[in-house]
Amino acid sequence: MANQKKRVLITGAAGRIGSSLAESLKDQYSLRLHYHRTIPEKPPVDDILIADVADYDAIAKGMEGIDAVVHMAADPSTRATWESVREKNIAGTYNVYESARRAGVKKVVFASTNHTMGMYDRDGQWPIYTNQPPRPDSLYGVSKVFGETLGRYYVDQHGLSVICLRIGWFLTQPKDEIGLWMWLSPRDCANVVSRAIETPLNYGVFYAISRNSRRHWDITETIEKLGYRPQDDAEIYAKEILGE
Repeated sequence: MANQKKRVLITGAAGRIGSSLAESLKDQYSLRLHYHRTIPEKPPVDDILIADVADYDAIAKGMEGIDAVVHMAADPSTRATWESVREKNIAGTYNVYESARRAGVKKVVFASTNHTMGMYDRDGQWPIYTNQPPRPDSLYGVSKVFGETLGRYYVDQHGLSVICLRIGWFLTQPKDEIGLWMWLSPRDCANVVSRAIETPLNYGVFYAISRNSRRHWDITETIEKLGYRPQDDAEIYAKEILGE
């Protein structure tokens, strides 16, 4: 008898990354896709949940029978107001962890961000490693540091497995010089999320970028501990971007 596919809930499946993951992972996993205001006419799978992550009861309905949650839903703007961040990113993330725990979900993959360490980038203090103290560059970055730390609590207190991915710049292809070092391709994104779902590790914070020759963030642990094998390098676009 073939192994049953893991049942995976992707929150924020209408977003750029969420929608790409839904397409990339729909054959590998049995997906449930969460939407809020933006609902596609033809979602890639039939199992969908329409809910506001800031509403505990609404998001909790989506956790039943789920093996792993990939939590992408958030206000992703570095200009997001405190009110927006508090509702969508802080209350929303608590609701996801808590409802997952109560439903017996074993794993949460938390979409964190490069903006948790953005002040190192601002000051050009490279390379950056995940074991350095967080230095967020925005309230959005602060909310993602909260999500990483809340995940650590749910691991230690409740036995959940939580993998936090500090995602770089997710684009089909890099557009400028910054993209040359922080690009995450759709193919590599699907790979690193899949590795995070499959890893037996209880907890970890990992950089999620492609194997860019000019990268400033260390992905050694992502490769060694998660088994991530990035395929794409932004360098192939360098000539086009820099005109060299």
